[in-house]
Amino acid sequence: MQEHANSQLPAAPKRTPWNKGKLTGAKPPLRQKHVWAIRTKLQIEKRTRDLALFNLAIDSKLRGCDVVALKVDDVAPNGYSADRASVRQKKTGRPVRFELTEQTRQAVDDHIRTTSKKPGEFMFTACREQKRRMTTRQYSRLLSEWIASIGLDPHLFGTHSLRRTKATLIYRRTGNLRAVQLLLGHTKIESTVRYLGIEVDDALSIAEQVDL
Repeated sequence: MQEHANSQLPAAPKRTPWNKGKLTGAKPPLRQKHVWAIRTKLQIEKRTRDLALFNLAIDSKLRGCDVVALKVDDVAPNGYSADRASVRQKKTGRPVRFELTEQTRQAVDDHIRTTSKKPGEFMFTACREQKRRMTTRQYSRLLSEWIASIGLDPHLFGTHSLRRTKATLIYRRTGNLRAVQLLLGHTKIESTVRYLGIEVDDALSIAEQVDL
């Protein structure tokens, strides 16, 4: 009797995978021309918050959750942007330092001035609730908008693309894997190797430039 009852139960509906129809895997970094195209577009459109967010994401090389958690004190402790900053990563709990280039400092100062940001406040807040920080989801949507605005497919890129952009460029120009490891805040060099997608050919190319 019990077996008959069980056979009459409707089959459980199949759950749709969260990544169905989405491209998974490592998102590539932006190229320099893409960075400048987005930067120029945001400047022309006078989107001071977005420009500060974009520039800080590139310079800081932070994960998306750490970018949106930045506070005024982290990057502008005296009311104006500093040359260098240090924040504690949410994922590892370890501090990581980063530089702020002149154009990033200018964008940060413009954003703080136009929004009258005060110490202790989040740098990037939700549009409707100025006390609440921007969510990583909002940040991701903004990035998709920026990417699409310069004619690229937003599905190919993600917030990790901005984290990877400067780190990849530094590695390609210097071959200094240890420096990139420190800048990304990785505890193991192997993590940096995987993150940058370094292949044997890359390593050999760097080795060939060293002549003893």
